[in-house]
Amino acid sequence: MASLDLAINLRSTASSWLSVAINQKTETILIVSLALFAILWYTWTAKKSSKGKFPLPPGPRGLPLVGYLPFLTSDLHHDFGKLAKTYGPIMKLRLGSKLCIVVSSPEFAKEVMRDQDPTFANRDVPVAALAMNYDGKDIGWAPNGPHLRLLRRVCSRELMSNKSLDSVYHLRRREVRQMVRDVSSNINSSIDLSELTFLTVLNVLTSTVWGGTLDGEGRRTIAAEFRQWTQEAMALCAKPNISDLFPVVARFDLQGVVREMNKLAVWMDKVFESVIGQRRKMDSAEGEEKNKKEESNKDFLHLLLQLTEEGEGDRKTPFTVTDLKALLLDMMVAGTDTTSTMVAWAMGELLRHPHVMKKVQEELEQVVGINNVVEEPDLPKLRYLDAVLKETHRLHPALPLLVSRSPSETCVVGGYTVPKGCQVMVNAWAIQRDPKTWDDPLEFKPERFLTEEYNKCEIRGTDYRYVPFGSGRRICVGLPLAERMLPYVVASLVHSFEWRWPEGTNYEFAEKFGIVTKQAVPLVAIPSPRLSNPDLYA
Repeated sequence: MASLDLAINLRSTASSWLSVAINQKTETILIVSLALFAILWYTWTAKKSSKGKFPLPPGPRGLPLVGYLPFLTSDLHHDFGKLAKTYGPIMKLRLGSKLCIVVSSPEFAKEVMRDQDPTFANRDVPVAALAMNYDGKDIGWAPNGPHLRLLRRVCSRELMSNKSLDSVYHLRRREVRQMVRDVSSNINSSIDLSELTFLTVLNVLTSTVWGGTLDGEGRRTIAAEFRQWTQEAMALCAKPNISDLFPVVARFDLQGVVREMNKLAVWMDKVFESVIGQRRKMDSAEGEEKNKKEESNKDFLHLLLQLTEEGEGDRKTPFTVTDLKALLLDMMVAGTDTTSTMVAWAMGELLRHPHVMKKVQEELEQVVGINNVVEEPDLPKLRYLDAVLKETHRLHPALPLLVSRSPSETCVVGGYTVPKGCQVMVNAWAIQRDPKTWDDPLEFKPERFLTEEYNKCEIRGTDYRYVPFGSGRRICVGLPLAERMLPYVVASLVHSFEWRWPEGTNYEFAEKFGIVTKQAVPLVAIPSPRLSNPDLYA
């Protein structure tokens, strides 16, 4: 999602950008030139579009050069939702020199993500993402084409298949049980659930990705370093960037975002090179016993290295070590941030609604038993927990504007022209709170997903009233892993412990908009043991 998805406390940032530019003579000339260019270009495109059969969508007027930027707040999805009430479910805004089209209804979302999916299969890529993700060669940002299809095929077949996920279940289980032990050692103390869930999901992913390659201390070291790396990288991605809003000056990197991101990318590449080197040494040392590996040595890195050695793909689009690194980075960044964020939102809603928490615990007692711990095979039987998580995704989609798209050719959506190369955003947050579609849309009511009207709404994007993970060929490829991890972590926390707010807490359920929309205030709660057998916490 272009950095304007991440960026925009623009009442302050627009003026700060301009003030920095004015301080230097050369940049003053550049800004003036940009202003003239923007005005001329805007006039030309407006005249051109008016001559066509289909007009551009309606939308608010902006200012010369900056467009509608100064009128937006940091809660971009909220702003777009309010504007949609005035201008309709498809509208245009000019943000800097970019034309943005925002879709806010199931009907138009269906046109973009299904009916004209091939046309809208490309991304509008922020420069920070290009620097971070091997020049956009990862699944999230790669352009539609043979290379993207290769990456998605490798990920779906080798990493996200039921067979592959089952083969590394022991690694996920080990880290979830460690989480339970950590919580049990802090009974009746305040625990930052936001931090706990981030570290747990990060540990699960590092174990899954290279758990058989590194020992416990090695995994913990990389996890700690990666957490700091993620925070710095996401901060750079969330920084308002002139290069994204005015691509004509992107080469100058006026704010140094690309320069700083390149430093972080070099560090992460060294980590990957080190871990890959260790895995290759392990495989080489095993020699003839390679096919008799112990279960503990199997991980995703092993599977991916096999594909590079066996020549996955073809001569034109081979699966390379760079592709391998890009896939690992996708899993580590996207998987950690989104899953941990959704665990925190789910736990927050359960704390706010004790009667819902009680119903989840009663279901767990029936399915799992008070003398047992939760296991992944239990999850499909937990229908009410599934409804709770669906409702959490509905109210708090991790990516409220999904990931922006860019049409490969000019097309028509809902009777309006959508120009080639513009930025298209689907406001999933607004769609999933639309009172025309949802009864009591602002209320947390998991039971709605147990009714005939909504029980077919799945997170796989087949019902366009409900698209928390997107839809079509750019739907989140890590969905199968998320479907296992999110309920497993939440079920383990809720089944093993009672949770309560710290005394005197007046928790505000506010959002902090960014690449992933998190809770503005860290979620803190106090656990007490639930299970009858103390050995279950060991």
